[in-house]
Amino acid sequence: MRTLYFLVPGTYGKFACGGLWAELKTLSLAKQVCPAEVVTYRQREKNTLFLDDLLKKQDLNNVIFVVSWGFDSPKLVAKLKLYPVIYHAHSAGYRFQLPARIPIITVSRNTMGYWGQRSPNSLIYYLPNHISEEFQNFNRERDIDVLVQARKSSEYLLQDLIPELQKHCRVKVVDSYVEDLVGLFNRAKVYLYDSAEYWAQQGVSEGFGLQPMEALACGCQVFSSVNGGLSDYLDPGFNCYKIAVYSQEYDIKRILKVIENQSLKPLDEHFLAEYRHNNIIHRLKIILADVNDFFDLSQNKPGSIPRLTKIRLAKLMTQSFFDKLRQKYILKK
Repeated sequence: MRTLYFLVPGTYGKFACGGLWAELKTLSLAKQVCPAEVVTYRQREKNTLFLDDLLKKQDLNNVIFVVSWGFDSPKLVAKLKLYPVIYHAHSAGYRFQLPARIPIITVSRNTMGYWGQRSPNSLIYYLPNHISEEFQNFNRERDIDVLVQARKSSEYLLQDLIPELQKHCRVKVVDSYVEDLVGLFNRAKVYLYDSAEYWAQQGVSEGFGLQPMEALACGCQVFSSVNGGLSDYLDPGFNCYKIAVYSQEYDIKRILKVIENQSLKPLDEHFLAEYRHNNIIHRLKIILADVNDFFDLSQNKPGSIPRLTKIRLAKLMTQSFFDKLRQKYILKK
């Protein structure tokens, strides 16, 4: 198989975020299937490949560049037009187009549906994010009634709901990096996550939503929004509860009821198996084998299926309109 070069702007400092950690985790998993390395393109780092230096080399015939960083992707795709490229799609809604020569690997079915509509002639796959096996229920006594992480939380959650809940139960708000997230989730009875407002401001979608899944794996009862990729696995009334419903009073009543009597059964490993190591590696092997075969062909032959451009779509809609008029005229006769 070709070597994978995972492109990220940098691996620390101002680039540190959930999306970076998820991409680096995918890189680590990919290394178990084929040669793979991280390549930075904004921040030069010691002992790390840098894209501009790499492109000066002449021996790039056996590599695939993996692009993932949202708003940087169009420029990177243009820069790498002479090389095999995969787009690793997390969030959806960036509004750029991709040529059919670029396979798309999506982290959620929600994102897969977005690209399935936007790039109907592209090779598209679903590869969920990995939920590490360390995220599991320790079945211990839980001393936190309600846990919430401030980042990405809605104004309603932080300014209205949490202050009121603090009058009735033990609430912990986390606003910094957590060293032992597994331990923290195993201390909490209820985890609150409400990211719809945050992603609406960003203008793109929730790509996957790792933390509600990690909380569920640790036995928390989850109250969450169900926007974007969260809709892949959250099922209100069956494995979670919908947050921010109708009124603050209604939310508080439901949350306090769950704290007193946890009514939903904990997730079992059958549900989590889709996101665990063995399944991710299994899917990676199949996807990367397909992608390598695709590049064997596409590098030698141009695509022949017409793209669904705005001009072609307008033409098809106009044609459909006149076909209906013609049919109507024939029926009248």
